[in-house]
Amino acid sequence: MSVNGWSLYIEESGTGPDQVLFEAGQGLGRTSWDAVLPLLTDHARLVAYDRSGFGRSARSDAQLTMDQLAADLIALAEAVVPGRFVLVAHSMGCLVARLAAARLAPRLRGVLLIDPTPETAPSYDAIDQIARRVDRTLALVQPLTRFRPLARLASGNVRQVFPADTYATMLAEDFVPVGIAQTRREFRAVAAAVPRFRTTPPAPPTCPTILLSADRPRRGGERTHPALQSHQRQWADALPDGRYEAVDSGHFIQAEHPALVADRIRELLDRG
Repeated sequence: MSVNGWSLYIEESGTGPDQVLFEAGQGLGRTSWDAVLPLLTDHARLVAYDRSGFGRSARSDAQLTMDQLAADLIALAEAVVPGRFVLVAHSMGCLVARLAAARLAPRLRGVLLIDPTPETAPSYDAIDQIARRVDRTLALVQPLTRFRPLARLASGNVRQVFPADTYATMLAEDFVPVGIAQTRREFRAVAAAVPRFRTTPPAPPTCPTILLSADRPRRGGERTHPALQSHQRQWADALPDGRYEAVDSGHFIQAEHPALVADRIRELLDRG
C-alpha cells in the first residue's frame, strides 16, 4: 500500500480484538518476526511490514532520516491499525518506535523494545567515525552479495539464529545489493540522528514499556556491552511504567526466544 508516498509491503495475520504492530531492526523487515507471529495468531491481529527499500517494499535511492522513518510508521499505524495497539520494535527500529510513540501515545497499550541501543550509550560516542567505517565495509560487501555464497557468508549472524525458511527469504530479499544499499542509508540516518537524540530525546512512553536486553554481546562489542546494558536499564527505570529484563540471548532475541517475546506481548496486551 502507499504510505507517505512510499509503496510498502504489509503482512497481516492473526485474529481477535487486540492488535500488535511490529517494527524491524536495521537491514531487515517483516521476516525478522517470523518465529514470533505464529505464537500470537490466536490472540491478536498482527501487522508486520517492510520499510522502504527492504523485502517486498518498493526500492528507493532517496536519502533517509529518522524523522521520515518515524513518519512512515505513524502513517502506517493510522492507515491499517485502527484503535489501540501494542508497538514492538527491535534494535534500530526502537529509535524509530520511540520517535513515533510521542505521536501515537494516546493509542499505545504498551511498548516492547528488544535490545535497543539508547542514545546515551558510550558506543555512540564516536558514531561519526563508526558510521564512516561501517559504510566503507558495506560498500565493499554490497556488490559481492550478487554472489549467493558470499551473501550467505556476509549474513552468517542471521543464518545462525533464524529458521531456515525465514533465512532463505531474507537472503533473497534483503541480503542483495539494493538491500545493502538501503542498510547503508539507514545507518547514516542513525548517525545523523544520535546527536539530536542526545540533546533533545523523544518524549518517553507513558504506557507500560518493557525493554529486553541481550545478555550475550554482539561480536566486537564485548568491551562496551556492560555499559550498554547499564544504559538500557537506566532508560527503562526512568520511565513512568518501565521494566528492564535481561535475557540469555544474542541480539536477535525474537529469533532465539520467540516464546518469551510472545509472552511479553501478551502481558502488555493484558495490562493495557
